[in-house]
Order: sequence, then C-alpha cells, then structure tokens
Amino acid sequence: MDDLIFFLNRAVFSGAVLGSIYALGAVGVTLIFGILRFAHFAHGDMMTLGAFIAYALALIAAGLGISTFWPTGFIVLPLAIPLTVLAALLIDRSVYQPLRDRGAKPVTLLIGSIGVTLVIQGLIRLIAGTSTYTFFANEPKEIFRFSTEWMGGTRPFSLTEPQLLLFAVTLMSVTGLHLFLTRTRLGKGMRAMADNAALAQVSGINTRQVIRATWVIAGTLCCIAGTMLALDVSLESDLAFNIVLPIFAAAIVGGLGHAYGAIAGGFLVGFAETLAVFNWTVVLRPFRDSLPFALPNELYIVPTEYKLTVAFVILVLVLLVRPTGIFKGAST
Repeated sequence: MDDLIFFLNRAVFSGAVLGSIYALGAVGVTLIFGILRFAHFAHGDMMTLGAFIAYALALIAAGLGISTFWPTGFIVLPLAIPLTVLAALLIDRSVYQPLRDRGAKPVTLLIGSIGVTLVIQGLIRLIAGTSTYTFFANEPKEIFRFSTEWMGGTRPFSLTEPQLLLFAVTLMSVTGLHLFLTRTRLGKGMRAMADNAALAQVSGINTRQVIRATWVIAGTLCCIAGTMLALDVSLESDLAFNIVLPIFAAAIVGGLGHAYGAIAGGFLVGFAETLAVFNWTVVLRPFRDSLPFALPNELYIVPTEYKLTVAFVILVLVLLVRPTGIFKGAST
C-alpha cells in the first residue's frame, strides 16, 4: 500500500501540478493563436514577467509588515494581474498591432514574438539579475500531510500549500473562462472570431475589443501560472522559458484555437512527463517474482534530465498522426 501512496505522491499529484501549469499557459497560447493567428513564442517569458511582478509586490508587502495566513506571493496576485495585463497590452500595442496594421503574415508576427522574448529576458536580467529567488525567504512554506491509515498505509499524502492553491486557482480559472466564453457577448464574439475572423468582422463584432480581451485573458493566465510555478519551486530569470515547448505541445495536442483542448492537452502532457521519469521499480517491486525479467533498482522510461523530450515526442507524434489535435483545432 505504501508503494501505491508513493506512486500517487510522486506521479499523480506531481502530474496534476505540472498539468495545471501547462494548462494555464496553453490556454493563453491557444487563444492568441485562435484570434491573432500566430504562435506567441514570448508566452513563457510573459509568465516569468508576471512572477517577477508578483515577487516585487510581495517584497513591498513584506516591507510594510503585511502578513496573512496565505503566502504573500498569492495574496498580491490581485495587484500583479492588472500590471501583467497592462504589460501584455503595451506589448501588443507597440509590437504586434503595428505589424497587423501593415498586413504582416503570421511568420512575421512569430519572429516579432521572438524579439519580444529577448527584450523581456534582457529587462528581467538587467533589473533582477540571474540569481534564484524564493517567495518563502521570510515565511514558512507549509506542507500538508494527510493520513492514509484508513486505507492501510503508513506514508501520508503530501502536498504543499502552493500546490493546493494552484489546484484551486486552476479550477476557478477554468470555470471562469468557460462561463466567459459561453455566457458573455464578448466571449461569444471571441469564439466567433476564432472560427472565422472575416465573417465575425462583417457581422459587426468589434475585433479590436476582442483582441484586447484576448490579451487581458492571456496576461491574467500568464501571471497566475508564472506566480504559482514560482511559489511551488523558485523564481529565476528563465523560470518559464524552458517549459515553452511543453506548453505549445499541450496547445497542439488539444487542438490549436480550442481552449478546452488546451486544458486537456496540458494535463495530458503533464502526466506524461511525470510518468516518464517516475521510478517504476517501486510499483513493480511486489510483482518481482512474476516478471519475465530481473527488476533493476531504478527503472525509468526516460532519465530525469531528458524530461522535456517527452513533450517533444508527443508534439511530433501529434503533428504526424493528428495535426488538428484531440478537439480538431487549426492544423496550420
């Protein structure tokens, strides 16, 4: 039973944490692609920017002696989100909108987003350096342990406070996004524009308002995902740059332009990564005598250092087998 609990702690719960981060990031990517028709390569660095904004606000709050039951980095999210959204809108106004007005092709916008990536990374390194920061320098990071005696186990289920908050925030974000897309006029306009931009414009939908709403949602999710990721691990200048590939893989697996598909793709990629680097010897140990091979001390599908290759393999397979993704989004 303890082996099963270990599997749940290290594989299932970790996969849910990673999947939540990927899902939040992939929704932003797929919305931008669906509305603006280009792959926003700077999305990961916008997540990092949102996390650093939250960190700066947390430092200010700590300096003012503000302390609550919740982590300070989580408490400042209502202030960090508008600032991140403002940064997203400024980036669109100064970089992407001029390109759109000139009739730039999607590949040109993609190249522009690479430039935005370099600018954001440079500014973060210039201001914050390349050091590693933590939200819990002056406050404890709570770990909740849930007894498993009721199921005959001696190991507890273990989850940190940021992980529990991440699950709650992800659920609220997904629910809020669903209600917005299905119940509001602007949300329905976004869905219509994602299906057929030209027809939506002819139908009288305010496309500029839809574009602004897209960046507001993307900026909000970037700030939430980046901050919750930094709360769970640590804050660095390249915090989310290394997970851009899994986020894009999640968006493509779910179907580009399909928000619900991005959520499903995020959890699929997250669980795939954690299961690929899990030590399966722990689970297979009780069946050692029944196995047709000698069970090694460590049995991984891929070594931990090659974890990101799992997303790459999934991405390639989906592009080859089902380019439109699970929910049949855009294939180009």
